[in-house]
Amino acid sequence: MARYIGPVCRMCRREDTKLFLKGDRCHTDKCGYERRQYPPGQHGQGRRRRPSDYGQQLREKQKVKRMYGLLEKQFRGYYNKATRMKGVSGENLLSLLERRLDNVAIRCGFSASHAEARQLVRHGHFTINGQRVDIPSYQVRVGDVVEVREKSRKVQKIVDALANVDRSPLPQWLELDRDAFKGKITALPTRSDVAADIDEQLIVELYSK
Repeated sequence: MARYIGPVCRMCRREDTKLFLKGDRCHTDKCGYERRQYPPGQHGQGRRRRPSDYGQQLREKQKVKRMYGLLEKQFRGYYNKATRMKGVSGENLLSLLERRLDNVAIRCGFSASHAEARQLVRHGHFTINGQRVDIPSYQVRVGDVVEVREKSRKVQKIVDALANVDRSPLPQWLELDRDAFKGKITALPTRSDVAADIDEQLIVELYSK
């Protein structure tokens, strides 16, 4: 699967919001968005123009894609799947994104960013119900137990992330046993569990054209 490997602070600046793509660095005064709150590029320091309706929809889609570390083809696949599910398409989309294994690793506090979580999953540091899983897009289900493997519990990235786990509240659909390096999915995520400032209806309107 292709992935973006370029500079990430410019993404926050382009979307005019902090996306927390660099983990702990985003919580310090070294954050690129805090230091330069204007769009990237040679015309970035000019006045921001009010976007058109299409521009608002596009920016919202780009923001959510970047927030979860996805490229267009994969994101569009999630949208298509969400439209085939019962319920509200926008809320279904967010639920699918939240249930990715790499995202669950972040929500449990085992990782500080999506890029880091994806790497940890690909390197086989996590198990689900006792079975090793190395697919970042794996969809967790209610009752699944996500656990850091015994031999991976001294990995510095995981240790550092758990030390700062209190920075973000644990979603209600998860239970965390910090000492056992274990998280359990107790329910499916709902719209109220997504704390990020997202207007999912704009994404539905964009793809519905």
